[in-house]
Amino acid sequence: MRLVERRIGLLFAAFVLCFSMVLARALWLQGVRGGALASQASYQQNETVTVPGLRGRVLDRRGLELAVSEDAASVIATPFQIEDPARTAARLAPLLEVPEDELLEQLSSESGFAYLAREVGMPAAARIERMKIEGIATLPDSRRTYPQGSLAAQVLGAVGSEEQVGLSGLEAGQEEVLGGNDGEEMIVKDALGEPIRLETVHPASDGHDIQTTLDAALQTRVEEVISAVGSAYSAKAATAVVMDPRTSKILAMANWPAVDLHSLDQADPRDLDNQATGFTYEPGSTFKAFTVAAALEDKVVTPETSFYLPPTIKVADRTIEEAHARPGGDFTVSTILAQSSNVGAVTIGLKLGAERFSRWIDRFGFGHPTGVQFPAEEVGIVPSYEEYSGSSIGNLPLGQGLSVTPIQMMAAYAAIANGGVMRRPQLIERIDGEPVEQPPGRRVIKPWVAAEVRGMLEGVLAAGGTAEEVSVDGYTLAGKTGTAQVAEDGGYSETKFVASFMGFAPAHNPGLLVSVIVDQPQGEEYSGGAVAAPAFGEIAAFALPYLGVAPN
Repeated sequence: MRLVERRIGLLFAAFVLCFSMVLARALWLQGVRGGALASQASYQQNETVTVPGLRGRVLDRRGLELAVSEDAASVIATPFQIEDPARTAARLAPLLEVPEDELLEQLSSESGFAYLAREVGMPAAARIERMKIEGIATLPDSRRTYPQGSLAAQVLGAVGSEEQVGLSGLEAGQEEVLGGNDGEEMIVKDALGEPIRLETVHPASDGHDIQTTLDAALQTRVEEVISAVGSAYSAKAATAVVMDPRTSKILAMANWPAVDLHSLDQADPRDLDNQATGFTYEPGSTFKAFTVAAALEDKVVTPETSFYLPPTIKVADRTIEEAHARPGGDFTVSTILAQSSNVGAVTIGLKLGAERFSRWIDRFGFGHPTGVQFPAEEVGIVPSYEEYSGSSIGNLPLGQGLSVTPIQMMAAYAAIANGGVMRRPQLIERIDGEPVEQPPGRRVIKPWVAAEVRGMLEGVLAAGGTAEEVSVDGYTLAGKTGTAQVAEDGGYSETKFVASFMGFAPAHNPGLLVSVIVDQPQGEEYSGGAVAAPAFGEIAAFALPYLGVAPN
């Protein structure tokens, strides 16, 4: 009996001892180690992932998508978990469009983490997930795509692949509008590591859409034209801008050479420049229209005012010659503009006077930003009146001694085309569906002065003018050619030129304004009349009926 009682006592003591140990362990785990163990369990069973906010779309004026963002994935690897790197590289290479040897190098490394590819399309990412390869995983990502290919690439701009932040063009200039905000989601897993539910920590938000004034069909045609011109003349670069001068809305803004925004690693960074707002050049004879407009506005001349023009004219220490030698003779202001006489332009500038001419350059907006909705707009270089030398009034009236941008020339020519009012060139029409307010214009010349200049510019495309071979059936055209020597080494190159043309139609009531600038065309023909004016004619022949501009 006593033996039984002793055994029961020993069993009870053992039970009490075990219970005490369990209780002590529980107290230790809950009281001392509880926080750390809970954190470890949460780490093992919960995974937080970033959910990218998609960038807003960029649209043309009719709502056609030019740039959009879509869901994508980043494919990552934990190399030490991969049993067969060679076989894994062979399976992933076709899906990731990455060379097999590059993948094998990453998968064979001793690092604990590697990005194999970013911005992988969702179909490919889904196939990779179904492979269930140990050590290979996907993370949420997004990518920028361009439904119209490389159309308006320099205007749209590039987006960084890692951060999805605008790097150039509208993508950079409108980052606050287009950029989305990333969110976070938590994946809760069971004890076996299988996902059982998804919890939103904070939601992602998408960026807002931007509707531009660009017309995709017109942009396509303009890019075709300047691509052909740039290639034909082996030019350094070329740009063309199309505008409705009545509203200053930019309908096309094209650059050559083209650039593929999907392959930025293969592009020259300079190819991303939007030359329409960033290229500075001496305008040459296209500037003579403003010399004449200023003289008319100040009533120094009329279109019929006649001057005897010698073959050359000397201003201070500089002798100005004509582009093509001619004998002395009488020229009206209209003829001076139509035949692009250098001596005539300087004669009109001298009659106007240096101080007044300086004020007119400023009044037409040169040396100042136009305010176009595009980042990093250049302003050119314009000497102040105090910086003039004795020969400045011999250079500036014919478009030498100052530099401008294509968009500045468009804004100033739009004032001549629309009756004398300068407006900010408009590139963005709506943001998130709401119209963008356009600031009021300012009058720079009287309507009758603008009309007289337009009439004189008709002569450029008439018989005897510098672009007489350019025409569009049913429309009277007006414009001005320019052939400017490139400034270099303190002087002017004898072999490098910028060929340009500024033109509008119909001449008396313009509904279309076009600029074509070709930087350093090669060959025997390099003038604005031979290189740029025909391109204007091709663009106008398409644009006028396409836009519904009525014939004369």
